[in-house]
Amino acid sequence: MNRRSLSSAGAALAVLALVALAPAASDAQTETEPPRLPWGAPDLQGVWDFRTITPLQRPEDQADREFLTDEEAAGLEQAAEDRFEELNAPSEVRTEPLPAGGGGRAVGAYNDFWFDRGTNVIEDRRTSLIVDPPDGRLPALVPGAVEQIGSGTEDLPGERPVRYRAGGIGADGPEDRGLGERCLLGFNSGPPMIPSVYNNNMQLFQTESHVVILNEMVHDARIVPLDGRPHLPGDVRQWMGDARGYWEGDTLVVETTNFSSLMPSFNPTITGSVGTGTHLTLTERFSRLDDDTLLYEYTVDDPTTFTSPFSASIPMRLSDGLIYEYACHEGNYGMQNILAGARAEESSLRDQSR
Repeated sequence: MNRRSLSSAGAALAVLALVALAPAASDAQTETEPPRLPWGAPDLQGVWDFRTITPLQRPEDQADREFLTDEEAAGLEQAAEDRFEELNAPSEVRTEPLPAGGGGRAVGAYNDFWFDRGTNVIEDRRTSLIVDPPDGRLPALVPGAVEQIGSGTEDLPGERPVRYRAGGIGADGPEDRGLGERCLLGFNSGPPMIPSVYNNNMQLFQTESHVVILNEMVHDARIVPLDGRPHLPGDVRQWMGDARGYWEGDTLVVETTNFSSLMPSFNPTITGSVGTGTHLTLTERFSRLDDDTLLYEYTVDDPTTFTSPFSASIPMRLSDGLIYEYACHEGNYGMQNILAGARAEESSLRDQSR
């Protein structure tokens, strides 16, 4: 993985440093008076870590349970820590074989050093990141809604455009591969942001007239105006949509429309997608809860894909680390090798048929 320090141009966007904060609340979901920037807006700046082992959707075996017990949460966290330590242990002390194709020293995957799913559930021990509908599950799809299912390890039948992030339908060209493999969109940066296997970091910058949301994954940056300007014309479409922000009390609200039809309405997983971005309206909310917590909430509203809107809530933790440039686009040797390997295989098959 080619990672370099964030460029000086990106760093220059950090117009103000974090200032001293009010005492933290005893409950992570209870808001305190946020620190203020010189012009009066709440200070939401910083590097925020959103990794967690809490799943997007509530597991079916916990259908009627909104929260885990303390014991259940501790058990899940211990199992995640044990798995991390096992996968990263020297081969001479490892007690179990590595999972086939599952990272680490398995052929075809990154070394486990680069995987960073986290080992903690969110602090209130909810069983899912989805908070609405109340069952913690994605709403039913509208009949006829586009649905694509891929695989991270093999090609599956399908048609272009491929809207999921990893996997593909073949290797005739780059258009057969997922959006993440093509370095078009990060597999956790969305929008909306969804915790995934690594680079679960976001940095937020503020000025009086704009907010910048910079994701470490594929170093995607969204520049959000706060001056009340209208959205772009409906025929202007963008991969990350057209974002407009405003303050609702001390909460930053970002409303995004004008998504490209080549991206999905939503990615339930990095190897799956539903709908298209054509009719999607995404509303994100950012609230500073305490010294170390930025509450990130989002609502997906696409009446052509889902039978109702749905919302998720993810507490982000303040990090003392840095954002690094992912540099996915530079060389993109994975894509080059996928396509070159396919051409070599085709040539070999032609030679055998002669």
